[in-house]
Amino acid sequence: MLILAIDTALDACAAAVLDTESGELLAQESQLMKRGHAEALMPMIARVMQSANLAFTSLDRIAVTAGPGSFTGLRVGISAARGLALAAKRPAVGVTTLSAYAATIVGQSGTAPVISAIDARHDHVYFQIVAGDGSQLVRPGVASIDDAIAASQFGAPHLVGNAANILAGRWPKDGPQPVTVDAPPAPDISWVAWLGAAANPETNPARPFYLKAPDAKPAALPPLAQAASS
Repeated sequence: MLILAIDTALDACAAAVLDTESGELLAQESQLMKRGHAEALMPMIARVMQSANLAFTSLDRIAVTAGPGSFTGLRVGISAARGLALAAKRPAVGVTTLSAYAATIVGQSGTAPVISAIDARHDHVYFQIVAGDGSQLVRPGVASIDDAIAASQFGAPHLVGNAANILAGRWPKDGPQPVTVDAPPAPDISWVAWLGAAANPETNPARPFYLKAPDAKPAALPPLAQAASS
């Protein structure tokens, strides 16, 4: 299976092509950025596809990080994935950012749980907790930092995600201490691809996965415009 993976959910813009039969990435590119995903993504995808020497119709599916993450970044990646999937007549699947973070550790951590956490601002995080084999312990949610830490009642964990250091800094000194703390600014694009290969397109559509209402809201109309529209 040939998978084009896209990630614009957080502080990176990334794309890769995975061949699941060979188990190799045929091409990949990633750039750290807080803004500018819309301008960077399509040229990056074009370069990755050219490097992989593939036409879009050769792909079997397109995988994209669906959230949680930046409202604008998510829309950029998901819109691109949907548009390319429509043009190539291939399915597009969504992969949660929390799962992509956790995937780098699941299977390697033994019995230790894995807490993946993303900064939700205002002293809150998006988080989920899975066992070492990937089975769910605490479903994805948004909580205060203290409440997220309190939800970890499964022994010394691995902390991963762009909020891993935030959790580690508030971790109680009198409890089991984190085994590892890994805080990359964005998930590994190769794991977005592998999770996308395993996803069921029927139950994992490429649409935003929000755990709270976005901070960005449409601007209110000025009084004269409100009067004109009424």
